[in-house]
Amino acid sequence: MADITYADFERVDIRVGTVVRAEPYPEARKPAIKLWVDFGDEIGVKKSSAQITAHYDPLSIIGKQVMAVVNFPPRQIGRFMSEVLVLGLSDAEGRIVLIGPDKMVRNGEKMH
Repeated sequence: MADITYADFERVDIRVGTVVRAEPYPEARKPAIKLWVDFGDEIGVKKSSAQITAHYDPLSIIGKQVMAVVNFPPRQIGRFMSEVLVLGLSDAEGRIVLIGPDKMVRNGEKMH
């Protein structure tokens, strides 16, 4: 992968938000959950489709803080418009584990 500059990194707007609503997304090609994430007053609540069903269910994820890229253009995922990219890592079996702060922080806080 090619090196990037710090200026390139600064263009990616990664913020923390709290999941305020979550629903199963059975129509998705791969198992997914529809998320509504509150990024605070500046950005508001944004939607995302996340393939996280191996470790999470809609009820257990509400209230969880997650990190997301908030400055990608919206993307149509089936019949659902995803507005942000929620970030995660693959575990040993390739299942997604969400990235978030280990202590509560203010919604909308930008990653530095």
